[in-house]
Amino acid sequence: MQITILSRNSKLYSTARLKEAIEKRGHEARVIDYLRCYIDIESRNPRVIYQGEELRPDAIIPRIGASHTFYGTAVVRQFEMMGVFTVNESQGITRSRDKLRSMQLMARDGIGLPDTGFAHSTKDINGLIAIAGGAPLVVKLIEGTQGVGVILAETKKAAEAVIEAFRGLNANILVQQFIKEAGGADVRCFVVNGKVVAAMKRQGAAGEFRSNLHRGGSSLNIKLSPKERSTARQAAKSMGLAVCGVDILQSNKGPVVMEVNSSPGLEGIEQTTSIDVAGKIIEYIELNAKPGKQKDRGKG
Repeated sequence: MQITILSRNSKLYSTARLKEAIEKRGHEARVIDYLRCYIDIESRNPRVIYQGEELRPDAIIPRIGASHTFYGTAVVRQFEMMGVFTVNESQGITRSRDKLRSMQLMARDGIGLPDTGFAHSTKDINGLIAIAGGAPLVVKLIEGTQGVGVILAETKKAAEAVIEAFRGLNANILVQQFIKEAGGADVRCFVVNGKVVAAMKRQGAAGEFRSNLHRGGSSLNIKLSPKERSTARQAAKSMGLAVCGVDILQSNKGPVVMEVNSSPGLEGIEQTTSIDVAGKIIEYIELNAKPGKQKDRGKG
């Protein structure tokens, strides 16, 4: 089987591990920079061209960066039009990248979430702050990633200033309940084909409410509760993603989902749990990659 990884950097840990796992299981692996692909939109003959060569792999693994979502998902969609199996479909990727849309879909499906508000105008800013339960609260850029564009406003005055500043720049934001009892920690659940295959607890560095490992956080292996496991699976299904990372906070009202990541990193989860997550992704491809076979993984 010929499996193509859509990634801008073959030296990244996640890309290198996927390539290694593909080859270990006897398949041909290829890493392609999706920004260098051309899309040939021809009636009844859709094609993807890379350096003058038509690409027609048996399956693709999209590793689309947040800053290149539009073009990256267009390339993934073109492969879908060609009947090529993709680990995550374009629609699922775009759903998860839009924090507002993803929250709306998960709310519809009854998944635990922090109280969240969204507004265009700041004329009734007190009402928006009240939706999130008042200060302290978290202000998030809708298209932010890896903790960028996430601010903790500890007082009502600070919240007003941050919201007005973002809206003054015409930035779309969410105002969200601050889960104090989480203590700066979250749980990353790695879902493959509807199952949580690995999980770790990430603890933010001292004085940091964001738990991202690249911001100095630490991680440890964790045994999930049945409710946490169920929440992660439901969130992946709601987004229509076969492979994803689901970030959960442990709140007083139970597990709440903060984010669903369609291109989760493998380094932290594999090193923390010693689980071959890359191999499990390739196993999923082996079970499902047949010509023209695409799953309906969700709606919205």
